[in-house]
Amino acid sequence: MNPKRRLLFSVGLVCLALPARAAAKVVKLYKNPNCGCCDIYGEHLRSHGFEVQLIARTDMASIKRKFGVPEKLVGCHTAVLDGRVYEGLIPAKFIKQFIAEENKSIGLSVPGMPVGAPGMPGQATGPIHVFVFDGSGSRIYATF
Repeated sequence: MNPKRRLLFSVGLVCLALPARAAAKVVKLYKNPNCGCCDIYGEHLRSHGFEVQLIARTDMASIKRKFGVPEKLVGCHTAVLDGRVYEGLIPAKFIKQFIAEENKSIGLSVPGMPVGAPGMPGQATGPIHVFVFDGSGSRIYATF
């Protein structure tokens, strides 16, 4: 085998040997230990390629303050990924979109626990808004 082919073959073998999960983004998901919707939401993120670390906490209000979640945007749980905050039941596609935009905002939020959002079974009764927030306020980022 000539040197160029040997090099390409070797590089190909190394690439095949890399674990498939190496590209997965690790999400730290802070949740109340008694909340089942948070577990379902974690599965939603996993099914979209994220690696999820569930962290059970009984002091969720202090977690939300620590990560700068405005009171009016508080959701069920708080997720942190690459220095950004994802509050509540946000569809994974909007998290991926937000990451791809290299947005400078603090994060995204779906306030409350709206039925029909990922993790909350049932049919939504109307549109659900995803808000983007930073130190100066919030605005609607997406609707589903």
